[in-house]
Amino acid sequence: MKSIDLKELNHLPGRKLGENDTFSFHCHPGLACFNQCCRNLNLFLYPYDVICLKKNLGIPSDAFLDDYVDVVLRPGNFFPAVLLQMADNDERTCPFLSDSGCSVYPDRPDTCRTFPVEQGLLVHQDKKKSELIQFYRPPDFCLGQYENERMTTKTWADDQDAATYHKMTIMWAELKAMFQKDPWEGEGPDGPRGKMAFMATYNMDRFRDFIFNSSFLKRYKVKSSILKSIRANDIQLMKFGFSWVKFYLWGIQGKNLRLR
Repeated sequence: MKSIDLKELNHLPGRKLGENDTFSFHCHPGLACFNQCCRNLNLFLYPYDVICLKKNLGIPSDAFLDDYVDVVLRPGNFFPAVLLQMADNDERTCPFLSDSGCSVYPDRPDTCRTFPVEQGLLVHQDKKKSELIQFYRPPDFCLGQYENERMTTKTWADDQDAATYHKMTIMWAELKAMFQKDPWEGEGPDGPRGKMAFMATYNMDRFRDFIFNSSFLKRYKVKSSILKSIRANDIQLMKFGFSWVKFYLWGIQGKNLRLR
């Protein structure tokens, strides 16, 4: 999910969908294009996606990030993008695509659940509020767009069990939008603070170890109830990480965290 400003809103590809607008889509094995969308992708992974996928695979965050992602810093960006690394074959298939379909289907990323709808976050200039913008944009080869089933963005999200994913992705996009300006004071996103921010948002196992096995709790006072929840729950830890990054980089103090 990318942050969008008003200037580019009317120039984005696809049909903008309002709350009650409908679109046609139904994907099933009977379509000749079935699984063609799982090839040669620039598929962005958001922090909640990584949590769900590494749990599905039964591996720690470090292993998932090492084996399954490309971390890319694009021109004009001040925080790296995390993309799913395609398989090393002629078709560059998704690494989770098997002969029978998606091998991680219950924990597939938000982008996969949303397809053929693409999402963006319209960030207003006052930065005090944001708005989810959605576009219907199936690729030309997709035959599912010619099926008779009609969906709204809500019924499609319900059908794909995507509501929680959308909520978590929006939470991340709001934080990511803060990186439209350079916060690194000359050291860049590869510097020590950049590495800390990446750990706190994408590497929950290492971030948890950092909190409980470093001097973190000597420098920051955290509510005991929060400490209990983040010790056992990656999702709560991710949310805490988002809050800590805001405090660490911009001095925005949350209710559950402060300096000692």
